[in-house]
Amino acid sequence: MPTHLFVYGTLKEGFPNFHLNGGRRVVGHFRTRERFPFYVVQLPTEHRAPWLLNSPGEGLQVVGQVFEVDPAQLAEMDVFEEVHLTTGYVRVPVELEATHDATARLHAHAYLKRPTELPQCLAVEGPFAEYTLALAEGYWITDSPAVPPHSHQKDAP
Repeated sequence: MPTHLFVYGTLKEGFPNFHLNGGRRVVGHFRTRERFPFYVVQLPTEHRAPWLLNSPGEGLQVVGQVFEVDPAQLAEMDVFEEVHLTTGYVRVPVELEATHDATARLHAHAYLKRPTELPQCLAVEGPFAEYTLALAEGYWITDSPAVPPHSHQKDAP
């Protein structure tokens, strides 16, 4: 049975890590019903990373896209989001509403960061309501801070 996955950052269509998103897009744009703190952060191994903190009721409603993913795709994304690590993301259920119609509701899962992880960031910007191409500009990720970063930046259309 497919799972609805709410993506708000680099896994969105048109963004740097979309190639890792094997799901089928649900038409439209959605936002979280609850407010969440959403930041763009810098880490030793990642630059311009989108972090949605697991602090419901704080921050802003966050806009993103929804994808239907099968169990194998969800497992692959769990690996990418490092849910198996204490410093990784946590996949949690969220309630969404369509941006064009707040009465259109959808239940999904999203990858959120633990608020206790925020102090490890070298820089923090936000809060924001949406990860835009302008915020993603200059995004990169690497496996080790000792290795030069590999850019995953995509040019704006």
